[in-house]
Amino acid sequence: MAKLSNLITMIELLKTGRKYSIKELGERLEVSERTIREYKLFLEEAGIYVDTIRGPYGGYILRQEVNLPRITFTESDMEVLKKSITFIKNEETRENIINLTNKINANILSEENKNSKLIANDKELIVYNAISKALKHNFKLKIKYYNLKHGESIRTIYPLGLYLFQDDWWCSSYWEEKDDMRQFHLKRILEAEILEEKFDPKKINVKF
Repeated sequence: MAKLSNLITMIELLKTGRKYSIKELGERLEVSERTIREYKLFLEEAGIYVDTIRGPYGGYILRQEVNLPRITFTESDMEVLKKSITFIKNEETRENIINLTNKINANILSEENKNSKLIANDKELIVYNAISKALKHNFKLKIKYYNLKHGESIRTIYPLGLYLFQDDWWCSSYWEEKDDMRQFHLKRILEAEILEEKFDPKKINVKF
């Protein structure tokens, strides 16, 4: 179980796009450098390829998107907590557990509402993941976009936000070629390529 937990943590660390040395990863996971190398091999056997950067300033870096299932509380977990309350004699502890169950219940409802609109289309999910990563690190995006009037075109955008509108995902962006803000429908983004060039959101001249 500890190995699985460490593997998930290692993926989460590398998903940030930052390069980690084997020593850093070992210290974060509290395992030996040899074990980190074994973890890398195990991930690659599972189809998750970790790139190795050699040299004195080298390390591991993850260049692919990996979507891990989120571990959350369920209604069954709630029932276990509620039943445990009856066995707690200390009044202050009972009150703390009751407050905790209320918070967890609120989170369960929030997760249910948030996940009411999932992306089922594989192509749209790839686009969504690319935009999410670009948003996180302020990378520019080159997209192939389909417009009902003009057909397909290549555009360079600076993604500023993802949001749901009328049960569809949209990306609020600055469109470089038009020097203007636009809302792009994810279903019409046919391809999305993360560029190496970054942008500063604070310097964008937002027009309304």
